[in-house]
Amino acid sequence: MPRPVLLVFAACLAFTLTALPPSGWARAPQGADRDSAGQHPDLSGVWFMQGKVDPSLIAPEDAPLTPWGKEQFKMNRQKVNPVAICLPPGVPRTWQEPAPFEIDLLKNRILIVYEYEHLIRQIHMDRREHPKDAVPTWMGDSIGWWEGDTLVIDTTGFNEFTWVDIWGLPHSDGLHVVERIRRVAPTVLQVDITVADPKAYTKPWMAQKRFDLHPDWKIGEEICEENNTYLFPPGKQWTTEETDGLGKR
Repeated sequence: MPRPVLLVFAACLAFTLTALPPSGWARAPQGADRDSAGQHPDLSGVWFMQGKVDPSLIAPEDAPLTPWGKEQFKMNRQKVNPVAICLPPGVPRTWQEPAPFEIDLLKNRILIVYEYEHLIRQIHMDRREHPKDAVPTWMGDSIGWWEGDTLVIDTTGFNEFTWVDIWGLPHSDGLHVVERIRRVAPTVLQVDITVADPKAYTKPWMAQKRFDLHPDWKIGEEICEENNTYLFPPGKQWTTEETDGLGKR
Protein backbone atom coordinates (compact mmCIF):
# COMPACT_ATOMS: atom_id res chain seq x y z
CA MET A 1 0.00 0.00 0.00
CA PRO A 2 1.50 3.42 -0.95
CA ARG A 3 2.63 5.44 2.06
CA PRO A 4 0.18 8.38 1.55
CA VAL A 5 -2.78 5.97 1.37
CA LEU A 6 -1.50 4.11 4.44
CA LEU A 7 -1.28 7.36 6.42
CA VAL A 8 -4.85 8.36 5.48
CA PHE A 9 -6.11 4.89 6.43
CA ALA A 10 -4.35 5.07 9.81
CA ALA A 11 -5.78 8.51 10.52
CA CYS A 12 -9.31 7.36 9.70
CA LEU A 13 -8.92 4.29 11.89
CA ALA A 14 -7.67 6.38 14.81
CA PHE A 15 -10.60 8.79 14.48
CA THR A 16 -13.10 5.91 14.39
CA LEU A 17 -11.65 4.27 17.50
CA THR A 18 -11.69 7.51 19.50
CA ALA A 19 -15.28 8.21 18.42
CA LEU A 20 -16.57 4.87 19.68
CA PRO A 21 -17.83 4.75 23.31
CA PRO A 22 -15.96 2.49 25.74
CA SER A 23 -17.19 -1.10 25.89
CA GLY A 24 -20.03 -1.62 28.36
CA TRP A 25 -21.50 1.89 28.21
CA ALA A 26 -25.29 1.91 28.42
CA ARG A 27 -27.02 3.44 25.47
CA ALA A 28 -29.89 5.87 25.95
CA PRO A 29 -33.28 4.90 24.48
CA GLN A 30 -33.68 5.57 20.78
CA GLY A 31 -33.99 9.28 20.16
CA ALA A 32 -33.18 10.20 23.74
CA ASP A 33 -30.06 12.13 22.71
CA ARG A 34 -31.93 14.34 20.29
CA ASP A 35 -33.40 17.73 21.02
CA SER A 36 -37.02 17.62 22.12
CA ALA A 37 -37.98 20.29 19.60
CA GLY A 38 -38.17 19.73 15.87
CA GLN A 39 -37.07 16.10 15.74
CA HIS A 40 -40.27 14.28 16.67
CA PRO A 41 -44.07 14.40 16.26
CA ASP A 42 -45.41 17.76 17.37
CA LEU A 43 -47.40 17.34 20.60
CA SER A 44 -47.65 21.08 21.23
CA GLY A 45 -50.96 22.87 21.59
CA VAL A 46 -53.88 23.22 23.99
CA TRP A 47 -55.66 19.98 24.89
CA PHE A 48 -58.85 19.11 26.78
CA MET A 49 -60.26 15.76 27.84
CA GLN A 50 -62.63 13.89 25.56
CA GLY A 51 -66.26 13.24 26.48
CA LYS A 52 -67.57 13.34 30.02
CA VAL A 53 -65.35 14.03 32.99
CA ASP A 54 -64.50 10.54 34.23
CA PRO A 55 -63.51 10.52 37.93
CA SER A 56 -61.69 7.20 37.62
CA LEU A 57 -58.34 6.10 36.32
CA ILE A 58 -59.25 2.62 37.50
CA ALA A 59 -62.40 1.45 39.28
CA PRO A 60 -61.53 1.48 43.01
CA GLU A 61 -62.76 -2.08 43.39
CA ASP A 62 -60.34 -3.17 40.64
CA ALA A 63 -57.28 -1.48 42.12
CA PRO A 64 -54.80 -4.16 43.35
CA LEU A 65 -54.43 -2.62 46.81
CA THR A 66 -52.16 -4.06 49.47
CA PRO A 67 -53.48 -4.25 53.06
CA TRP A 68 -51.71 -0.94 53.73
CA GLY A 69 -53.25 0.52 50.58
CA LYS A 70 -56.75 -0.60 51.58
CA GLU A 71 -56.40 1.04 54.97
CA GLN A 72 -55.12 4.28 53.44
CA PHE A 73 -57.92 4.29 50.88
CA LYS A 74 -60.49 3.87 53.66
CA MET A 75 -58.90 6.76 55.56
CA ASN A 76 -58.79 8.98 52.47
CA ARG A 77 -62.52 8.46 51.92
CA GLN A 78 -63.08 10.09 55.30
CA LYS A 79 -60.85 13.08 54.56
CA VAL A 80 -61.36 16.30 52.66
CA ASN A 81 -60.42 15.98 49.01
CA PRO A 82 -56.97 17.66 48.83
CA VAL A 83 -57.83 19.42 45.57
CA ALA A 84 -60.93 20.90 47.25
CA ILE A 85 -58.63 22.95 49.48
CA CYS A 86 -56.41 24.04 46.62
CA LEU A 87 -53.57 21.57 47.06
CA PRO A 88 -51.82 20.45 43.84
CA PRO A 89 -53.35 17.29 42.31
CA GLY A 90 -50.06 15.49 41.68
CA VAL A 91 -49.41 12.83 39.06
CA PRO A 92 -51.25 10.98 37.57
CA ARG A 93 -54.33 12.69 38.99
CA THR A 94 -53.55 15.84 37.04
CA TRP A 95 -54.84 14.06 33.91
CA GLN A 96 -58.31 13.93 35.51
CA GLU A 97 -58.77 17.63 36.12
CA PRO A 98 -61.53 19.16 33.93
CA ALA A 99 -59.37 22.01 32.66
CA PRO A 100 -57.20 22.46 29.56
CA PHE A 101 -53.43 22.15 29.47
CA GLU A 102 -50.80 23.23 26.96
CA ILE A 103 -47.71 21.30 25.87
CA ASP A 104 -44.66 23.34 24.86
CA LEU A 105 -41.62 21.60 23.32
CA LEU A 106 -38.31 23.28 24.08
CA LYS A 107 -34.76 22.21 23.25
CA ASN A 108 -33.92 20.30 26.43
CA ARG A 109 -37.23 20.40 28.25
CA ILE A 110 -40.91 19.88 27.65
CA LEU A 111 -43.31 22.05 29.63
CA ILE A 112 -46.88 21.13 30.45
CA VAL A 113 -48.79 24.24 31.52
CA TYR A 114 -52.05 23.46 33.29
CA GLU A 115 -54.80 26.04 33.49
CA TYR A 116 -55.87 24.34 36.72
CA GLU A 117 -54.04 26.10 39.58
CA HIS A 118 -51.72 27.51 36.90
CA LEU A 119 -49.33 24.61 37.50
CA ILE A 120 -46.23 24.13 35.34
CA ARG A 121 -44.63 20.70 34.99
CA GLN A 122 -41.11 20.30 33.61
CA ILE A 123 -40.06 17.18 31.71
CA HIS A 124 -36.26 17.06 31.63
CA MET A 125 -35.07 15.65 28.30
CA ASP A 126 -31.35 16.18 28.90
CA ARG A 127 -30.73 13.65 31.68
CA ARG A 128 -31.36 9.96 32.12
CA GLU A 129 -31.62 9.64 35.91
CA HIS A 130 -33.56 11.14 38.79
CA PRO A 131 -31.57 13.01 41.46
CA LYS A 132 -30.69 10.64 44.29
CA ASP A 133 -31.16 13.37 46.90
CA ALA A 134 -34.29 15.00 45.43
CA VAL A 135 -36.66 16.67 47.87
CA PRO A 136 -40.13 15.04 47.53
CA THR A 137 -42.56 17.31 45.69
CA TRP A 138 -46.23 17.41 44.72
CA MET A 139 -45.62 16.74 41.01
CA GLY A 140 -42.44 14.68 41.37
CA ASP A 141 -39.29 14.74 39.24
CA SER A 142 -39.91 13.94 35.57
CA ILE A 143 -37.40 12.82 32.95
CA GLY A 144 -38.36 12.00 29.39
CA TRP A 145 -37.22 10.49 26.11
CA TRP A 146 -38.67 9.56 22.74
CA GLU A 147 -39.42 6.05 21.56
CA GLY A 148 -40.38 6.53 17.93
CA ASP A 149 -43.49 8.72 17.90
CA THR A 150 -44.12 8.29 21.64
CA LEU A 151 -42.96 10.60 24.40
CA VAL A 152 -42.12 8.54 27.49
CA ILE A 153 -42.18 10.34 30.86
CA ASP A 154 -40.75 8.67 33.96
CA THR A 155 -41.65 10.35 37.27
CA THR A 156 -40.61 9.62 40.85
CA GLY A 157 -39.81 11.72 43.93
CA PHE A 158 -43.35 12.40 45.15
CA ASN A 159 -44.46 13.53 48.57
CA GLU A 160 -47.33 11.60 50.19
CA PHE A 161 -49.93 14.37 50.29
CA THR A 162 -51.74 13.73 47.01
CA TRP A 163 -54.25 11.11 45.87
CA VAL A 164 -53.71 8.98 42.78
CA ASP A 165 -57.26 9.71 41.59
CA ILE A 166 -60.38 11.66 42.47
CA TRP A 167 -61.78 8.78 44.54
CA GLY A 168 -58.86 8.76 46.95
CA LEU A 169 -56.67 5.88 45.81
CA PRO A 170 -53.48 6.24 47.86
CA HIS A 171 -49.77 6.13 47.25
CA SER A 172 -46.58 6.21 49.28
CA ASP A 173 -43.36 8.12 48.65
CA GLY A 174 -42.33 5.14 46.51
CA LEU A 175 -44.84 6.01 43.78
CA HIS A 176 -43.43 5.55 40.26
CA VAL A 177 -45.47 6.76 37.29
CA VAL A 178 -44.67 6.18 33.62
CA GLU A 179 -46.68 8.04 30.98
CA ARG A 180 -46.54 7.25 27.27
CA ILE A 181 -47.93 10.12 25.19
CA ARG A 182 -48.60 10.10 21.46
CA ARG A 183 -50.96 11.43 18.83
CA VAL A 184 -53.30 8.67 17.70
CA ALA A 185 -55.02 11.06 15.26
CA PRO A 186 -54.15 14.57 14.03
CA THR A 187 -56.23 16.14 16.81
CA VAL A 188 -56.26 13.37 19.43
CA LEU A 189 -53.66 12.84 22.17
CA GLN A 190 -53.51 9.52 24.01
CA VAL A 191 -51.85 9.12 27.39
CA ASP A 192 -51.14 5.58 28.63
CA ILE A 193 -50.35 5.60 32.34
CA THR A 194 -48.62 2.93 34.42
CA VAL A 195 -48.76 3.26 38.21
CA ALA A 196 -46.37 1.29 40.41
CA ASP A 197 -46.06 1.52 44.19
CA PRO A 198 -45.16 -1.72 46.02
CA LYS A 199 -46.35 -0.35 49.37
CA ALA A 200 -49.80 0.59 48.09
CA TYR A 201 -50.40 -1.91 45.25
CA THR A 202 -49.62 -5.60 44.81
CA LYS A 203 -48.70 -5.01 41.16
CA PRO A 204 -48.46 -2.15 38.64
CA TRP A 205 -51.71 -1.12 36.98
CA MET A 206 -52.56 0.87 33.89
CA ALA A 207 -55.01 3.54 32.78
CA GLN A 208 -55.60 5.52 29.61
CA LYS A 209 -56.86 9.03 28.86
CA ARG A 210 -57.54 10.82 25.58
CA PHE A 211 -57.59 14.53 24.87
CA ASP A 212 -58.75 16.67 21.94
CA LEU A 213 -56.71 19.47 20.40
CA HIS A 214 -58.26 22.96 20.60
CA PRO A 215 -56.13 25.24 18.41
CA ASP A 216 -58.36 28.27 19.10
CA TRP A 217 -58.13 27.98 22.90
CA LYS A 218 -55.75 29.87 25.15
CA ILE A 219 -54.63 28.93 28.64
CA GLY A 220 -56.16 31.34 31.12
CA GLU A 221 -55.23 32.17 34.67
CA GLU A 222 -56.94 30.17 37.39
CA ILE A 223 -55.97 30.94 40.96
CA CYS A 224 -57.09 28.51 43.63
CA GLU A 225 -57.32 30.06 47.08
CA GLU A 226 -58.06 28.62 50.50
CA ASN A 227 -61.76 27.87 51.08
CA ASN A 228 -62.66 27.97 47.39
CA THR A 229 -65.52 25.64 46.54
CA TYR A 230 -64.48 22.69 44.41
CA LEU A 231 -66.27 23.09 41.09
CA PHE A 232 -66.45 19.40 40.16
CA PRO A 233 -67.31 17.24 43.21
CA PRO A 234 -66.63 13.49 43.00
CA GLY A 235 -69.58 11.30 42.09
CA LYS A 236 -71.17 13.51 39.41
CA GLN A 237 -70.87 12.34 35.81
CA TRP A 238 -70.26 15.48 33.75
CA THR A 239 -71.26 15.52 30.10
CA THR A 240 -69.49 17.10 27.16
CA GLU A 241 -72.22 19.75 27.00
CA GLU A 242 -71.64 20.70 30.63
CA THR A 243 -67.87 20.97 30.24
CA ASP A 244 -67.86 22.46 26.73
CA GLY A 245 -66.04 25.76 26.66
CA LEU A 246 -64.16 25.32 29.93
CA GLY A 247 -60.91 27.15 29.51
CA LYS A 248 -62.01 28.62 26.19
CA ARG A 249 -60.94 32.21 25.90
